[in-house]
Amino acid sequence: MKRVCSRFFCFSSASSSLLLCLLVSLLSANDGVVRAATATAAAQKFGINYGQIANNLPHPTQVSALLNSLNVNRVKLYDADPSVLTAFAGTGVEFIVSNEDLLNLSDARKASAWVTQHVQPFLPATRITCVIVGNEVLSGAGTGDTAAMQSLLPAMEAVHQALVDSGLDGQVHVSTSHSLNVLASSYPPSSGAFREDVVEYIRPMLDFLAQVGSPFLINAYPFFAYKASPGTVSLPYVLFEPNPGVRDPGNNFTYDNMLYAQIDAVYAAMARLGHADDVAVRVSETGWPSKGDEDEVGAGVRNAAAYNGNLMKRVAAGQGTPLRPDVPVDVFVFALFNEDLKPGLASERNYGLFYPNGTPVYDLGFDDGASSPSFGSLPAASGFPSSKPITVTHPPVLCVLL
Repeated sequence: MKRVCSRFFCFSSASSSLLLCLLVSLLSANDGVVRAATATAAAQKFGINYGQIANNLPHPTQVSALLNSLNVNRVKLYDADPSVLTAFAGTGVEFIVSNEDLLNLSDARKASAWVTQHVQPFLPATRITCVIVGNEVLSGAGTGDTAAMQSLLPAMEAVHQALVDSGLDGQVHVSTSHSLNVLASSYPPSSGAFREDVVEYIRPMLDFLAQVGSPFLINAYPFFAYKASPGTVSLPYVLFEPNPGVRDPGNNFTYDNMLYAQIDAVYAAMARLGHADDVAVRVSETGWPSKGDEDEVGAGVRNAAAYNGNLMKRVAAGQGTPLRPDVPVDVFVFALFNEDLKPGLASERNYGLFYPNGTPVYDLGFDDGASSPSFGSLPAASGFPSSKPITVTHPPVLCVLL
């Protein structure tokens, strides 16, 4: 996640069934509504980002046990850490791995060597399903790394070819993640268009993604828009809370939250380049910080719980955007842990759902039997007992929010 605050829809006015319930239970003190039932459909569109810029994180075997206890089955890494991939062998968790070394990956031999060393050895024990090549490479408006921009698509193509040569292209896709700064226009959503200076890179990239069946990935943070303009951006609108919504005169849809408007703006931008229906848009990062600096308006536990909890309700319902109502929103929440070594503003270190010791950042309300399902003994409720791997003995519980 690169912090670039710009045109994030400043309007005026995948995945875990159990974790969905845990996240929504953050709000149970306010609305008292968490109902459990045996269902799994919504789980497929939820995942979590597992960042590791910290010096106090638990061992990957402990993380594996924690996510198993929460029934999380989709994880995104910012590298291809062999200790993590090994720790999750046999768990069935799907992994997205990453590599930002574009110059080397654009060399076919080096791309092949990387796949041979960092992907192939872990399959099929660990389910690697996607490689992200680069992160927000096209974000800088006129100040981007031209060499990196020029290397991005060749690197993606070289990694894909390496997967083809290894017989892995049927199970491992290739894509790259983008900041919404790649958009020149985003409001209203129907006016979505890519910046002129990145069209030369995105047009052939979309052709490639359509050809190989990979998604267009975006890192979308409504928090940035609210923080930049709290006087004009509606807090309920960015938190998925009740609000009048904003009507788009270009498509006649009414948007009741900013994230969906951002997604549909990307669809509109892709349609302008001839890709209206053949490339899916997925959210590779979204989240809200539970803490920030004094001038970071909106950062806090209440808003973080509301944003993540309300988003998960919609994911659980299999909801799509107004423009794509039949395509369930697919998100990876940022992030699993608070990361104490991340530079920059305080918010950067406080996006986690959990502290490094395994306790939840928000009150999950496990003591309230009336509003929370019975999950059994959850390691995260009291933190990790030691540096040794923990063992989860209770069966997984699946739930859906009604």
